[in-house]
Amino acid sequence: MAAELENPGTLNIGADGDSVCEMAENGEKGSLSLDCDGLECKSNTEKESKENYDNPPPNTLKPHGRFHVEFVSENPSDAPFGVNSTVTTSKSPESDGTPVSQKTPTSPRTWNGEDSMQMRTFGHNTHEAVPSLSFYRNVFSTGAGEGPRCRPTLQELHEEQDVTGLISEYQNSKVREESEIQSPSPQLKFGWIKGVLVRCLLNIWGVMLFLRLSWVVGQAGIGLSIVIILLSAVVTVLTTLSMAAICTNGEVKGGGAYYMISRSLGPEFGGAIGLIFSLANAVAVAMYVVGFAETVRDLMKEHNVKIVDDINDIRIIGIITVVLLLGVALVGMAWEARAQLVLLVILILAIVDFVIGTFIPPSDQEIGKGFIGYKGTLFVENGKPSYTDGHQFFSVFAIFFPAATGILAGANISGDLADAQSAIPKGTLLAILISTTVYVGMAVMLGSCVIREATGYIEDMVSGNFTTLCSNETCDYGLLNDMQVVQLVSAWGPIIYAGVFSATLSSALASMVGAPKVFQAVCKDKIFPKIYYFAHGSGPSNEPRRAYILTFFIAVIFILIGELNAIAPIISGFFLMSYALINFSCFSASLARPPGWRPGFRFYNMWMALLASLLCLSVMFMINWWAALLTIVIVGALYLYVNHKKPEINWGSSTQAFIYTQSLQSTLKLDNIPQHVKNFRPQCLVLSGAPNCRPALVYFVNHLTKNTSLMICGHVLKGEQKQHLPQLMSEYQSSWLKRERIKGFYACTCAPTLLSGVEALMQISGIGKFRPNTVFLGYKNNWRTDDAVSVEEYVNIIHSAFDISYGVCILRLKEGLDISSALERTEGLDEKPESIKDTVKEKLLNDGDTQCEDSEDEQQKHTTNKLSSSTKLVKGEPIKDVIKTLKMFQEKQGKGTIDVWWLFDDGGLTLLVPHIISMKSQWGNCKLRVFTSGKADQIDRDRMSMASMLNKFRIDYSAVEILPDINKKPQKESIRRFEELIEPYMLNHEEKEEDFPWKITHASLQSFKDKTNRQIRLGELLHQHSKDAKLIVMSLPMPRKKTVSSYLYMSWLETLSKDLPPILLMRGNQTSVLTFYS
Repeated sequence: MAAELENPGTLNIGADGDSVCEMAENGEKGSLSLDCDGLECKSNTEKESKENYDNPPPNTLKPHGRFHVEFVSENPSDAPFGVNSTVTTSKSPESDGTPVSQKTPTSPRTWNGEDSMQMRTFGHNTHEAVPSLSFYRNVFSTGAGEGPRCRPTLQELHEEQDVTGLISEYQNSKVREESEIQSPSPQLKFGWIKGVLVRCLLNIWGVMLFLRLSWVVGQAGIGLSIVIILLSAVVTVLTTLSMAAICTNGEVKGGGAYYMISRSLGPEFGGAIGLIFSLANAVAVAMYVVGFAETVRDLMKEHNVKIVDDINDIRIIGIITVVLLLGVALVGMAWEARAQLVLLVILILAIVDFVIGTFIPPSDQEIGKGFIGYKGTLFVENGKPSYTDGHQFFSVFAIFFPAATGILAGANISGDLADAQSAIPKGTLLAILISTTVYVGMAVMLGSCVIREATGYIEDMVSGNFTTLCSNETCDYGLLNDMQVVQLVSAWGPIIYAGVFSATLSSALASMVGAPKVFQAVCKDKIFPKIYYFAHGSGPSNEPRRAYILTFFIAVIFILIGELNAIAPIISGFFLMSYALINFSCFSASLARPPGWRPGFRFYNMWMALLASLLCLSVMFMINWWAALLTIVIVGALYLYVNHKKPEINWGSSTQAFIYTQSLQSTLKLDNIPQHVKNFRPQCLVLSGAPNCRPALVYFVNHLTKNTSLMICGHVLKGEQKQHLPQLMSEYQSSWLKRERIKGFYACTCAPTLLSGVEALMQISGIGKFRPNTVFLGYKNNWRTDDAVSVEEYVNIIHSAFDISYGVCILRLKEGLDISSALERTEGLDEKPESIKDTVKEKLLNDGDTQCEDSEDEQQKHTTNKLSSSTKLVKGEPIKDVIKTLKMFQEKQGKGTIDVWWLFDDGGLTLLVPHIISMKSQWGNCKLRVFTSGKADQIDRDRMSMASMLNKFRIDYSAVEILPDINKKPQKESIRRFEELIEPYMLNHEEKEEDFPWKITHASLQSFKDKTNRQIRLGELLHQHSKDAKLIVMSLPMPRKKTVSSYLYMSWLETLSKDLPPILLMRGNQTSVLTFYS
């Protein structure tokens, strides 16, 4: 990079490390160049002023060439300590020459060349980057109002400079594109008091405090009421501790409980609980609104006002109220936050009013309604439970527990908190402490001064017959019957009504805001793509207005129930399930102990988290077993749905950590277990090249190994590593396997030759006991036209596999396996990159390139291969063959047979592989037929012997065929065709065997005459017996090293497999893989 400069000037280094270089030469042009190690300014003028170099001006850096350096900043304190900066005037083009800033000296000390290291800003004068939080942000983060930044890549620091410039340009463009997708926008953020503490208190001090706490005390008594409150507190405190650990383990964004669960347990549990938690909060809106409507209805009844009747009045008032709440929520979070503060003040005044009222002597009217003041005998009497209407401890607990759900009010708006990590644990724990104290205190006060049932008349209280009257008829007052007992006891009733309104409306408003926020977070993650419509946000705070409308309609539906005691148990199960999963998230992360689990909150315990999770599940079943079972079924169904869909989401969940640790431990454990023949399974190395270029081979082996064994697709790239960096770094082939639902791995290596690359794959593929023991390769259809070196290499691959005790399987289709000629090629930059620059550029622009051809020229073409449309498929291959090859093993096979020609005992692999294939659903319609050799005079005996062996091996078969004429001389026509086949590859008199080791000598042909005749005869028998089979599995002829030439061996294979259905030629390693022992 160079810049031509007209005017003289200086090299100005700003205090932020940015630099502006200008030429110091008087009136002469200069050039600026930056090297990769720092800032270097060079003059391209022919003359240099030695005087300026040897005698630099005072207070300036000793010039480098014709340049000198000065610090320029608006703030004198920006200069490095001890540096004497000169006065420099920078002129702005908009100010007509008016000075913008002036720099004054900070020290009388002269700065010379020896102080150069002090002048530099560490991390800004090289390509290296000092540690910065911005490098660890997600791409779509909006941290500190600045766009996303990225550290230098390994290529930028390691490769030559022309490449780093290319990479920088590419990454900068990517960053700009990502920045354009989501630019930072100002949002309203709350602190821990307004955002968490206030919201939690308002939710916990909700409808239960004023409308149901008295009923709970009447049913369960003072003692068990305190137990209910404390049990709820235990659940919420343990959950909060787990939540605090998760919150402080990383930045918490919008979504609250859903965000924490999904990022800890993965999208399966996260998506399920996100929907359920959103629904629970939406139903909570209805519960709080119904509580508000009950209070308004009772207030109307006191003044003899009625709209329709009791239940319909609640519905009408409730719907009107939820409409108003929707309006407040749609206005925005700022107004909602202001309303919450006002409601909290009113709520606190109402609580104080109640406490004062308990100490004021009751009036006669109040005594008639059950408020008799503090009495020791009443405290003892109300200390015991007195359940009515079929209630018991857990049914009462179910009605009260929704009060405890308020602990998530702050977490629900985690995206709107300034510091969610600190605010959520601090605000939630303090809210639990304060609210639990208030609940326990009010429960004791109510039980100490109000009787359970009263008629409303003072005469009945004086005469003492109110107990008899209430047992014979319905009484309207007392702890059990009057839901407005708190208002009765208070010093001034209107404040209690205001408190009830504040408690119910604030809780309803918090749920009205929280439910859409959680639902929006679920929708944004696209776990359920069909509900992404509700992810849309409006305004600077990204308000989920569409989700507000949905929450409104859900609330209206439940408001129509009109009964608070019927709505409360519905959401108890949903909230308890959410709590259980939050605790389990903390437990699982602690148990897996991934390096990323480093919570700042230390006051948690993994076993307490597990205990809390089990406690939540137990309480669910104790409250209502069928509702708990239904909740678990719903969560399980959603989990299975998400697990089946497998969304492209990676949050680094603890589930992933568990899978890793369990896999590692199992692998290490398995490595210490001796192998046994009963546990043998073919673990396959498939020499597929790029898997998408030989799909039939990959699909076929996948039928053999899917969910039962190991499959590795090996790909050898000819050449040096630096020539194939894009393909080595690409995830395209692995993604292709995943997309095609093939259970296998992709391994790629570079080697000078195909043989050396395959040998490397066979030697190092796998780990521990997870190592291939069988190699699969496609039949070399072009062996007759390809060069002799490639044919020799192909046969040597078979030799190398046998050398290290691999089984060998060769699959041949009439249509061929390689469809690369039918793949459309998108042109790359250069067919043969001449430098690493081209290689890296291709990697950046065409990530996912692949090579399909075996030839060296094709191997060096870096192109992106995509399957073309049907009209463009044909590029040297008949379209029917290409389509047939593609679909060969993808679809379910029709009725037919799998013919196993088990001619030679290789340990049983030739029999085991077709048996495993026949067990797969794709081959369920195919029966196994076994062919073997025998004697003409004892065919029945040989058939019974083979059948007995198959039964002992527990191999299911449909027929056993004995072939007594394998050694019969083949037909003359077959011999003639074979002679024509090998004629071009015979060694003539002018050629020497050592120069052409792959050719067929007359001596070797004569030596292997019997074996050759056997292959020809077997070819005739295959066409006679198995031409209609769905698959043929046959023993592979064994090539003896340095004895059978490559072309003779290929001629044998050609004779055996030509013009047949799919045929698998295979040979085990002569080690038993079958046993009849139990």
